[in-house]
Amino acid sequence: MAPLADFEKHRPQLWAVAYRITGSVADADDALQEAWLRWQLLPDEEAANPAAYLTTVVSRICFDQLGSARSRRETYVGPWLPEPVVGEVPGPEDRVTLDESIGIALLTVLEKLTPAERTAFILHDVFSVPFTEIAEVVGRTPTSVRQSASRARKRVRAESPRCSVDRGEHRRTVEAFLAAVMNGDFETLLSVLDPDVVWRSDGGGKVSAARRPVCGRENVARFAQGISRGFDPLSMRVVMRDVNGAPGIVSVDPARGRVLVFAFTVQEGRITEVYAVANPDKLRHLDPRALCPEQLCPKEL
Repeated sequence: MAPLADFEKHRPQLWAVAYRITGSVADADDALQEAWLRWQLLPDEEAANPAAYLTTVVSRICFDQLGSARSRRETYVGPWLPEPVVGEVPGPEDRVTLDESIGIALLTVLEKLTPAERTAFILHDVFSVPFTEIAEVVGRTPTSVRQSASRARKRVRAESPRCSVDRGEHRRTVEAFLAAVMNGDFETLLSVLDPDVVWRSDGGGKVSAARRPVCGRENVARFAQGISRGFDPLSMRVVMRDVNGAPGIVSVDPARGRVLVFAFTVQEGRITEVYAVANPDKLRHLDPRALCPEQLCPKEL
């Protein structure tokens, strides 16, 4: 039986691959669980290169998941957004640039690709996996895989919103947005929004959310202020958190176990895209109490 230590050593990298291919925390977790079961059954003599073997297995599982996921998303209510990955916001000394490969903007564009294009792009362009190994994952020739990656790359370049990779600029802009919304400062809010800003809300038909993108600076500003009026200051808290590798905003209601996650694309000090994930099915992996520090949470729950 292949050793547990080898699997655990590569787990973070494997999860990173799985999440980028699927755009789903739940599907990434399932892929790793299935890979672990297969790894346990692998004879020791076949586990000579754990990283390559496990990457291939996880990628193939995720590639298979994409087919069924695409059919489910054809009947999805409203815009579909990836399941967000939320963590603490690192200090400026910890990271100075953003990881675009995990950003909500890129993952949203990847939804428009075929499963083969998406898998080839992620494995080759993000994780530098050779085309010969990717061919084993998607069941095509290396030449075909190379073409798939090229098509994906062109589409990503054409459709990904332009954005700053400077973490400090991104954070300052999001902080200004949050302060303006919470203070009801409409003019300042307008100043941090790009004239052509787009707000996308993912409620999945489970909760109230805009089923079409909200476009334009004034429309988005009014929409944001409308949402803020629904916040109950006695039970809800709004905090800055890292969302898919960039500073974002999380609204937490610990008493009701409710979470809303907001990610942003920023260019030249203005917000060009807002991604609001409200579908509770996509937020089940988030613990409201962990997201809300004790000093910021209501005392009586």
